[in-house]
Amino acid sequence: MSESNTQVVDLDDPNLTTFDIVREGARRDGIEIVHYEPQYPAGSKGEKRMVRIVSFFFLLTGLASTAFVVAYIWWPWEYEMGANASKLYTPILGLTLGLALIGVGLGILTWGKKLLPHEIAIQDRHDGPSDPVERKITGETLKFIGSELSVARRPALKLSLLGLLPLGAAAAAPLIGGLIKDPHHPDILFKTGFAGATKENPIKLVRDDYTPIRPEEVSTGGQITVFPGIPGGVSNKYADSPTLLIHLREGDAEALRANLYEMNQGSPWQSYVAYSKICTHAGCPASLYEQQTNRLLCPCHQSQFLITDNAKPIFGPATRSLPMLPITVDKDGHFAATGDYKVPVGPAFWEKS
Repeated sequence: MSESNTQVVDLDDPNLTTFDIVREGARRDGIEIVHYEPQYPAGSKGEKRMVRIVSFFFLLTGLASTAFVVAYIWWPWEYEMGANASKLYTPILGLTLGLALIGVGLGILTWGKKLLPHEIAIQDRHDGPSDPVERKITGETLKFIGSELSVARRPALKLSLLGLLPLGAAAAAPLIGGLIKDPHHPDILFKTGFAGATKENPIKLVRDDYTPIRPEEVSTGGQITVFPGIPGGVSNKYADSPTLLIHLREGDAEALRANLYEMNQGSPWQSYVAYSKICTHAGCPASLYEQQTNRLLCPCHQSQFLITDNAKPIFGPATRSLPMLPITVDKDGHFAATGDYKVPVGPAFWEKS
């Protein structure tokens, strides 16, 4: 070991700087600092410029995070035809959260690359714990490193760090939003466009051009996609409402009536049955109908549902039957719904077991 590594420095020497103590501590621990260079002199214009840049990124993070929280909780997200505000809901969330993450990332990178000093050290490994004197030196070393990382001498940087606080609020926005506004009110997960239909006031089943459907228009073994005959019923506002209306063969209709769940009693009309078109696995359109096997297939993950047994899943990842829509033929001779689905439509992952 070189002489510089064995020379003992008097720690009580008043002329020693903090860095001298740090260097001595490193030597006693088998580490030689061969190069140490601050990137900018303390208080220099260059350092102040870098501080301003880092502060800008952190403040950008704070502003974008705050905007995300505000938009998440108060921006009008409910779909309304012709309403631009609801259409901007998702893009606004993506833009604000993206800016927040970019800001904090660039701020940390700039701080590390432009404000922390360059250092090269060579270390000799040793066995056993350090003695009390070396522990004292280590404490001073940690204080010195902390001072280099500290924002105490950089007030602008210290203030800008407050901009990171809203980033945590952005992570908690779903919880905050749920406390301020109940996400299940008014039962948006449990109602479709057929909500409000009754036997006395049924809602017509219509095509995508809003024309109603008569029984004779669906051939035996055939099927057609229908929507609620209400304003906006075929739009994305009621994306949970597409329904598959199927005309079963008489023998298959008898099999279905024999297998009906209690909640589905009275839902089919003669040899016609209507099921939600939204797969209960991941929400894909389950619309590939095999009339010879009475199976309804989902093209996304190959779930299969048996039409003559309450659309019960018999293959694939889906674990829940497709909801059945109660239907009738109204006084005008058109198909209509006499009520909403008895259970929520779509994926079942959010339901309690």
